[in-house]
Amino acid sequence: MKSPLWSNVFKNWNSQESEKVTALKQVPVFDGLSNKELEEIEKLTHERTYQSGEHVFKNMAPSEGMFIIISGAVEIYLDNAGTKNVLAELTDQDFFGEIALLDEEPRSAGAIATKPSTLLGFFRPDLLSLMDRNPALSSKILTNLGAVLAERLRKTNELLSPKSDN
Repeated sequence: MKSPLWSNVFKNWNSQESEKVTALKQVPVFDGLSNKELEEIEKLTHERTYQSGEHVFKNMAPSEGMFIIISGAVEIYLDNAGTKNVLAELTDQDFFGEIALLDEEPRSAGAIATKPSTLLGFFRPDLLSLMDRNPALSSKILTNLGAVLAERLRKTNELLSPKSDN
């Protein structure tokens, strides 16, 4: 006779990925990574919560890394002599601050939570540590990061270039 206790012990064992891995899968910086690689990245991430109106970082603040929105909303803005110019309004699964993975220059814009938010941080020191431990994985991430930055630069160029009437 089959014991009902033992028949269910391993049911759904490891069948659901964590909320963090689900969020990482949505970010192009982590495109093409295996589940095992995503789980390795998950261990390097830092979950942070912010209240509405709380800064994630301010313009010219030291750079630390990128953020992924697990839940909530964040506004990216520039403050020009007291005038706030909103650059982007981001929500669940969006990411920002990825340039900080490449250099230690101050932030070029500010980020503020516009409602209670849970963010996942992936910071430069963790990426540098990963480069020593797993060069192949960090190479994939850096290649993806380059593609993301190239795409954002192309979009910015399109916005800044004069429109053709043709």
